[in-house]
Amino acid sequence: MPYARSVVLSDLDLHLFGEGTHRRVWQLLGAQALPEGGVRFAVWAPNARSVEVLGDWNEWASGTMLQPQGRSGIWAVVCPAATAGQRYKFGVTSAAHAYVLKADPMARQSECPPSNASVVAGADDYVWHDGEWMDGRSHEPGAPLRIYEAHIGSWRSGVDSYVEFGRQLADHVVALGFTHVELLPVAEHPFGGSWGYQVSGYYAPTARYGSPDELRAMVDILHSRGIGVIIDWVPAHFPKDEWSLARFDGTALYEHADPRQGEHPDWGTYVFNYGRNEVRNFLVANALYWLHEFHIDGLRVDAVASMLYLDYSRPAGGWVPNRNGGRENLDAIAFLRELNTVVAEEAPTAMVIAEESTAWPKVTHPISHGGLGFTHKWNMGWMNDTLGYLEHDSVHRRYHHRELSFGLLYAFAERFVLPLSHDEVVHGKGSLLSKMPGDDWQRFANLRALYAWMWAQPGAPLLFMGAEIAPFTEWNESTGLPWHLLDHAPHRGIRDLLAELNRVVASWPALFERDHEPTGFQWLDADDAAHSVYAFLRWGFAGGRAVAAVANFTPVPHSGYRIGLPWAGEWQVLLDTDSPNYGGSGFAGYDLDGLRTGTAVVTATTEVSWQGQPASAVIDLSPLAVLWLGAARP
Repeated sequence: MPYARSVVLSDLDLHLFGEGTHRRVWQLLGAQALPEGGVRFAVWAPNARSVEVLGDWNEWASGTMLQPQGRSGIWAVVCPAATAGQRYKFGVTSAAHAYVLKADPMARQSECPPSNASVVAGADDYVWHDGEWMDGRSHEPGAPLRIYEAHIGSWRSGVDSYVEFGRQLADHVVALGFTHVELLPVAEHPFGGSWGYQVSGYYAPTARYGSPDELRAMVDILHSRGIGVIIDWVPAHFPKDEWSLARFDGTALYEHADPRQGEHPDWGTYVFNYGRNEVRNFLVANALYWLHEFHIDGLRVDAVASMLYLDYSRPAGGWVPNRNGGRENLDAIAFLRELNTVVAEEAPTAMVIAEESTAWPKVTHPISHGGLGFTHKWNMGWMNDTLGYLEHDSVHRRYHHRELSFGLLYAFAERFVLPLSHDEVVHGKGSLLSKMPGDDWQRFANLRALYAWMWAQPGAPLLFMGAEIAPFTEWNESTGLPWHLLDHAPHRGIRDLLAELNRVVASWPALFERDHEPTGFQWLDADDAAHSVYAFLRWGFAGGRAVAAVANFTPVPHSGYRIGLPWAGEWQVLLDTDSPNYGGSGFAGYDLDGLRTGTAVVTATTEVSWQGQPASAVIDLSPLAVLWLGAARP
């Protein structure tokens, strides 16, 4: 058997890659195990003097030289002795005769860190069982979306495999009533402390938790339980490790050469060169790779703001204006629009969610209307305003009343996700519970009110793991969550409340169907600063059922508080966060067993019109609590 043989890649493949439109580039480049035996290796290194491949089959001693494929910048060879499961790297000699061993940018499998060799992936023969889920999934307006964000390595101590994590997470998420999970990046990364946000292997699931097929099995398990899977995806920057993408062929290949454009000052990483066809191809195809090969239901695109602005986190004189003299990164904008266009064409039911922290316009609007084309955007302004308001001592909240209602001025400008994510509970920020003011009882009451307020607002709620058990300390990626806290009633009450929030929302579509329509939300009272009380209505598509939410953000109960309602009759008490069921005081006395029997009701009459409504009811408002009432139009 010959030691190696030359490869001639098709002219069409080379042409598509050169123009940046090869949608299955993971089948062109990287290591491809061949049906007839052997492995074809191909890598893009246009400025290299030479490229060789070394691996287990040649004992890493004598590399096999790759041959250039026309003028494409791709080098390729077939090694008949190589097989799936073997490790390898490319030995790249630069034009300046510098030699470095590089992991394969297109590797579909890798060694477990801290080792960093690439691994020849086996044949893609995983048998999926989620056809019904894939056929039925949707991100259209009106589809339920309640997201549980998780980090695989620190969710539960001892759960360190994709499959076992999938099984246990599915049980937990189903019990809580979330519709989707969002995983911190699962692509290979060298430093665990980056939580996956400094990616070295864009096409390789991290080997920390198992093989690519075991990741597929995890997704299959979650789909079988009716849970969608979103992953965090990081096209904004990559680390500088010598053996990875950085200066791959001795030049700034994937990144800009000018540090004012090619280096990220906050994270010490390189920034992708979105103006280069092959780099855009690498990234757009990577998005498709996760959607197609792993049946991922959505990509949450990390750090979009850092991509959109040339001066992001840069001092004056430390950035390069665009060709029009502006600060907008025109290449990044074009890339994001291409990404969303291609995903909409190839995976039209998949979500692409932007983590965009500025007021960039039309992030979720159609590209044909000047938008970026994302399906959703994280509402970072809502997060900052809401946590900022709740961190004030209750006696001072009357002076900050507009902070909590301000977000409704722009709530329908985009299709929003409301995030209380991992970023809010790390780096000295404390846990959500520790942010709440007052004694322990008030802290738990504030947290319960926060969750019910969040679930009643327009926009899809997202909570980071651990929020359901209300830890006292912030998240630590090196240890599991403190699940023992559920042995204590206040923490157990938080979990039970979240499960009830999700159950009620699923039963009352008015709370999510029209999240992105102004006509789905109606203020009853946004101005009662003296009592720190807010009241509003949520409407469903048909308009025949409505939910009224009333929030009291002081520890002072309000008996005999009048609210306006759109019609007279009995309004069912759907939820009271002050219920003893969740650790509350039970001040208002609503029998929440009536939530299922219909016996806990408030009667509205037309004798007094109020807050612009034809009917009204007098209710008791518990301290630091949110009350939901629901009714069908008579």
